[in-house]
Amino acid sequence: MSTPAAPLSPAAAPARPRKSRWPAKLDLAQSATGLALGLFMWGHMLFVSSILLGKDAMWIVTKAFEGYFIFGTAYPAIVSVVVAVVSALFIVHAALALRKFPINYRQVSTMRSHMAMMRHGDTTLWWWQVATGFAMFFLASVHLYQMLMHPADIGPYESGARVWNGWWPLYLGLLLAVELHVGIGLYRLAVKWNWLGGRDDEARRRRLKKLKWALSVFFIALGLATLAAYMKIGYEIRDTPGVRYTPAWLADPPQAPPPAWWPSWLQQGS
Repeated sequence: MSTPAAPLSPAAAPARPRKSRWPAKLDLAQSATGLALGLFMWGHMLFVSSILLGKDAMWIVTKAFEGYFIFGTAYPAIVSVVVAVVSALFIVHAALALRKFPINYRQVSTMRSHMAMMRHGDTTLWWWQVATGFAMFFLASVHLYQMLMHPADIGPYESGARVWNGWWPLYLGLLLAVELHVGIGLYRLAVKWNWLGGRDDEARRRRLKKLKWALSVFFIALGLATLAAYMKIGYEIRDTPGVRYTPAWLADPPQAPPPAWWPSWLQQGS
């Protein structure tokens, strides 16, 4: 009669392979870069839409980003630095997001068949996020390169002329892609990381979706109105190429007194 084998001691038991933490770290980096870019794009839209308040308002916003109110002289290179940082974030975020993209026709076909079968709202939103992200890879790259290389061509007349002279299709496509992508992305971040959590997860998702669509509609409407304003300005100056906008109080000679809030040490500057 054989003696039963003694159980292995804990020390002799085979060690379980340790799971890598890199997927979680990369996922966190993707979320962080996506959040930073999403908030930047909403802020960017608000600044660009300052044209709806008038040419002077947009000129002031532009010069503020060029350091004019700090140094007394505009330095468009500051804009190039900001664009370079945003471009780096954009590239990193795109590279991280590509890990989850379908990479061939079979995967795309399988994904679409699963979507049709499940009819799951969040899965459909993810698909639209992939589609808009793919479009942004091309559209945003062109815009970022143009801003990086020509930072001085931002202003009421400069931007209006660019929009009128053939850039409006790119900006229209970019507007739709960005605002849909950002809205969906921030909604999915809120769900993923349990922001605004509560006891009823379904009710929370419904509230977040309503907020997501409200913000998307608001920013798309704001963007369309802004694009139309630049088109109007571009049309008005179509016969004067290369003209740059200067506020009336900085014209030579001045055609109006400066605003009451205008820094006294800048009243003679331009």
